[in-house]
Amino acid sequence: MSKEFEIVREFEVDASPEEVWEAITSGTGGWLWPLEYEPKKGGAGPFGSTVTEWDPPRRLTGRTENVEGIPQQTYNQLDHVIEPREGGGSWVRYVHSGIFVDDWDNQYDGASKHTDFYLHTLRQYLKHFTGRAVTFTTLDAPAASNTPGALEVVSRGLGLPDDAAEGATVRVEVPGAGQVDAVLDYRNPYFVGLRTDEAMYRVFGRNHFGAPVGVSVHDFASGADAGKNEDAWRTWLTGLFA
Repeated sequence: MSKEFEIVREFEVDASPEEVWEAITSGTGGWLWPLEYEPKKGGAGPFGSTVTEWDPPRRLTGRTENVEGIPQQTYNQLDHVIEPREGGGSWVRYVHSGIFVDDWDNQYDGASKHTDFYLHTLRQYLKHFTGRAVTFTTLDAPAASNTPGALEVVSRGLGLPDDAAEGATVRVEVPGAGQVDAVLDYRNPYFVGLRTDEAMYRVFGRNHFGAPVGVSVHDFASGADAGKNEDAWRTWLTGLFA
């Protein structure tokens, strides 16, 4: 049965409104995935959306009446409000709203949890990497990862200790990069985030939502190669779930 939803998040960052605006418009590969907006009200946005508010650096809204490639959803809207914070930095209000047409509870739960992870990664980008050129890679693990415990399989495969908590510095074996020291910047039963001086690695436990585990790499190193990153991770994940 079709039902409306709304996911609201508010947070503060030390970045200026202009830096936040850059991150959510032209810099999305640094924390989400590359998106393109036609920079005007009424312009074209991602996934067949239309830009309904374009007011840099204060407000960006995109609305989609029929979401491309997502049969569980019809109407979808993303609204960002950015205000300068007294003393510096910004206050950000993010609202994701729309209509889910199938499996509402699971769809809402997944969207809500993904929102927290994505916005955390945005804040990490604004704090550590804002303005840097990025090479973005994303891929899914084999279908065999759509099973209970698959996220833990990936975590242990990387060498991440079961008892490592958010904020810890850990030594992990990253496909294509070898052994690196990384900050475990996010960890819960659904997602893992690792950050080095040159990259952010995001692991999505989508096995909890009926899909394979996913991996995204935001690589800020000079000379980074998206194809090599993807090949290294795909080979490793294929072996892990063989």
